[in-house]
Amino acid sequence: MHSKIALITDSTCDLPAEYISQYDIRVVPLTIVWGEEQFLDGVDLLAEDFYRRLEDDPVIPTTSQPTPQQMIQAFQDARDAGAEQILAITISGAMSGTYTSASKAAEMMDIPIQVLDSKSNSMGLGWQVLAAARARESGGDLQAMIKAADEARSSLVYLISLDTLEYLHKGGRIGGASHFIGTLLNLKPQISVNHQTGEVEGGRRSRTRKRALSDLYDDFVSSIDPGKKLRVAVLHNAAPEDAQSLASRIEAEIQPEEIILSIVSPVLGVHTGPRAVAICGYTA
Repeated sequence: MHSKIALITDSTCDLPAEYISQYDIRVVPLTIVWGEEQFLDGVDLLAEDFYRRLEDDPVIPTTSQPTPQQMIQAFQDARDAGAEQILAITISGAMSGTYTSASKAAEMMDIPIQVLDSKSNSMGLGWQVLAAARARESGGDLQAMIKAADEARSSLVYLISLDTLEYLHKGGRIGGASHFIGTLLNLKPQISVNHQTGEVEGGRRSRTRKRALSDLYDDFVSSIDPGKKLRVAVLHNAAPEDAQSLASRIEAEIQPEEIILSIVSPVLGVHTGPRAVAICGYTA
């Protein structure tokens, strides 16, 4: 452990494994329920296997958050490993009950625990966790870690191009994008995460996938401050070639301070479906 402060998040953070290992981040998995089967996200079911099955299986999976008892176990494990304080940063409370489970668990523990609602998911959560981890690495205390996460969230831009709205609709996570229903036909919808409310919102609709990915890039670039250093992630639901093409364009045209390419966790893929591609980043 890098310090006496444990850093815990959930499996929707989409941080690559090397970052989780390097920064000593503890990850609590959510659960995928697929008919009669249950899988711990990223533990019992890997992303590549998940997306292959999602395309072929007529049964639409659902998801569930960690129970308070699972969060208590994670907190106890961190304490037993030497933690004297804990910072837990979770997926948006507007998207999942994970924040509520963590908050309830924190009340039952005998060491100080701060639970932070990221108001996001995927690398919108991951960037906040990474900012907190780097603050801890630099010798920062719990408040410095929270401040670093808050500052990252304040400039986050997170846009997702969906290949289909079917999964978001069936999963009940459509939020502010509900006006798309019944109007899409074969259009490719873009959605975003509002980092004040933590909810999904609807954006533009594009006629083709090629146009949708170009619009995704243009809309992201127009939403960031070009005079500041950019940390950006390109994310995909088993669409690695499209994601790599976007990442290469970002590197060539924007020269970000840091870029991460990552596949989206099965728990989030349940709602966004196959072939979605996203750009998520912040400036500082």
